[in-house]
Amino acid sequence: MPVNEMLALGMIGAFFAMLLIGFTVPVCLAVTGFVFGYLGFGGMLFGLLPARVFGVVTNYTLLALPLFIFMGIMLERSKMAEDLLDVIGLAMGGLKGGMALAIIIVGVLMGAASGVVGATVVTMGLIALSPLLRRGYDAGLASGVICASGTLGQIIPPSLVLILLADIMGESVGTLFAAALIPGLMLAGLFVAYVLVLGLVSPHKMPAIPLEERRRTSGRALAVKLLTVVVPPLALILVVLGSIIGGVAAPTEAAAMGAFGSIVLALLSGRLTFSLMREVVRGALVTSAMVFFILIFAQVFSLAFRGLGGERLVQDAFAFVPGGLDGQLLFLMALLFVLGFFLEWIEISYIALPLFLPVLDQSGVDLAWVAILIAVNLQTSFLTPPFGWALFFLKGVAPPEVKTGDIYRGVIPFILLQLVGLALVFLFPATALWLPDAIGW
Repeated sequence: MPVNEMLALGMIGAFFAMLLIGFTVPVCLAVTGFVFGYLGFGGMLFGLLPARVFGVVTNYTLLALPLFIFMGIMLERSKMAEDLLDVIGLAMGGLKGGMALAIIIVGVLMGAASGVVGATVVTMGLIALSPLLRRGYDAGLASGVICASGTLGQIIPPSLVLILLADIMGESVGTLFAAALIPGLMLAGLFVAYVLVLGLVSPHKMPAIPLEERRRTSGRALAVKLLTVVVPPLALILVVLGSIIGGVAAPTEAAAMGAFGSIVLALLSGRLTFSLMREVVRGALVTSAMVFFILIFAQVFSLAFRGLGGERLVQDAFAFVPGGLDGQLLFLMALLFVLGFFLEWIEISYIALPLFLPVLDQSGVDLAWVAILIAVNLQTSFLTPPFGWALFFLKGVAPPEVKTGDIYRGVIPFILLQLVGLALVFLFPATALWLPDAIGW
């Protein structure tokens, strides 16, 4: 094996070793990229680096990231999720598992409003987990519903994952948003079906809200609350997504409109204050800086890896996978699923995925379909122990009686449901491709 290819393999091994030791992801990317790139080529290799970094920080599409992050944090900090959960919970209260269904619906709305998994899981964990336990819900089930619903923001547009995948794979953001809509809602439908069936089979795990509590709010008052609490954020979501999918506005323009709309909703709710605005701006700045920090140092890693011939190594490895294109895609999905146990989605996207793109390009497969398969797979990574971030987020705000084992036990059925959703998108590509084709993307 040539020396440079041996360096490429050593580079991957060193990256994972540094991660296991406890170094942050950007440091691992930068150190392994610079060290192994320099060993292979000296300083010559990095003459291209300034242009690549400039391309990242001036990418017009990526400007949508901080705007959507701002929108999500504003809606979360202005208590929108809390209001939605109260109102939808009351509307569903007569059903066995009604509060769990409300959490799934709020997860869909919050996912469509923000795309920020951490904010959604933490918010719903704070406002819903203790009330669910007081009402007699099983601790594992309550934890699993909150974690799984919070991750829907990874696939339901406007998702940060989809924006980054569009940049990596050279696809239109609008195409991926349209392609992800049906699979995202299908996943939410699988969660709803599971809760409904479990409510029939094991009603003791998810009792209905007591009748006395439901009678405190009249039907008329509930209708008014639904109109004033659910409709405004839903309208904002439809305007933002509709303008992108319909081709009226670019993703960045729609994100700016969504950010402004979130400020308007906070103002109309009477919760917009200077301290809230400062808190939201600071949160959006920190999150955006973290994302772009990883993106920039991923350029160092990918430049060195490709320069050392790592891309050719991956292509040669794919040639040994049996089953043609289907076998290669199944191998890619299995690899991403395993990586999801240990890495966060953004590292998988910018480190592992570019290695396989040349092979996929040569195969002629529809990259929009592949992108949705990857997005559903990456969503699963938020739930898989031991490093599923949704599990960490919930554990950080869970009451002491909820053990880590309860959370792990609760997410297992939802991991299986997400794998079912992934299989359905793989077997029926039209679930992802029908809507983009129908609207001419």
